[in-house]
Amino acid sequence: MRAGRFIASLLLPGFLACCCGAHAQPAASTSSGQAYPNKSIRVIISDAAGGAGCDFIMRLIGAKFAERTGQGFIADNRPGASGQIGLQLLTQAPRDGYTIGCGRGGNMVIVPLAHKKVAYDSLKDFAPIAQLTSNFLALAVHPNVPAKTTKELIAHAKANPGKLSFGTNGEGDFLHFATELFRKEAGFTYLHVPFKSAVLPDLVGGRIDAAVNTFGGILPFAQAGRLRLLGIAREKRSPLYPDYPTLAETVPGYASGGWFGAIAPAGVRADVIALLNREMNAIMKMPDVIEKTTFLGLDTYTESPEYFARTIRDDIEKWGKLARDIGFKPQ
Repeated sequence: MRAGRFIASLLLPGFLACCCGAHAQPAASTSSGQAYPNKSIRVIISDAAGGAGCDFIMRLIGAKFAERTGQGFIADNRPGASGQIGLQLLTQAPRDGYTIGCGRGGNMVIVPLAHKKVAYDSLKDFAPIAQLTSNFLALAVHPNVPAKTTKELIAHAKANPGKLSFGTNGEGDFLHFATELFRKEAGFTYLHVPFKSAVLPDLVGGRIDAAVNTFGGILPFAQAGRLRLLGIAREKRSPLYPDYPTLAETVPGYASGGWFGAIAPAGVRADVIALLNREMNAIMKMPDVIEKTTFLGLDTYTESPEYFARTIRDDIEKWGKLARDIGFKPQ
């Protein structure tokens, strides 16, 4: 089954509620006593339909939101330009709470660092609503690489400076930054092989030696013996996959992954943000939601808008420092 069809199958029972509004509870009320929402909410998603990130999570939440409030989400997919198109459109939306979006680390943090001209300011143009999920990366090598652990791979790279090839999605891409952070913290050099498309097929085919990539993408190949998964980029081992060590066990402090969260245009009333945060957090606690997100390798969150704002600021500082340290020049 293709990824898009599989993800759609996870959402199918609630899809109409998400996209058409639904039959359930009356509108909720904000702290000021105003009925909200009293119509469907447009959600600008800067990914194509069927993806496992923002599209998946916002459609999943939309179905549950409709059950709880009587109003669903209308998904407006606006992919392109590494997620810039959707976010730029969100900055132009009315500040009435009926247009929100989904931000991710890629288009809110990495894109502004990697490009000279970006039509939005991630800290000024958006109001964080709720951090919803995060994923994590993993380090994998082709089975021909003479390393069975992260420690052995680092030793091999140091013994062969600049020869071990790592594939990424391109200069200034998130996976490039994540690989650079690993290299910097571990103290080795490598041959960078940027791709304009998926990296893993070339890693499986042995045309590159290694990659820091999504755990969910690497796992099936590792389980089939076509890749060797050396470690995951989490602070702690995954409860679902405790046999996989963390990269931090060898390179202390190293962790890397993406996050996905609901955002609104700056200027939306605080009581509307608070209601949306409360409803989304309640949805993220639902057992079937946790089951579906966990199956896709996503961790869930039920924190405040301020928590999400700190996540964004901290990541801008973290990756901005890396960009300066490695001398990366925006394109």
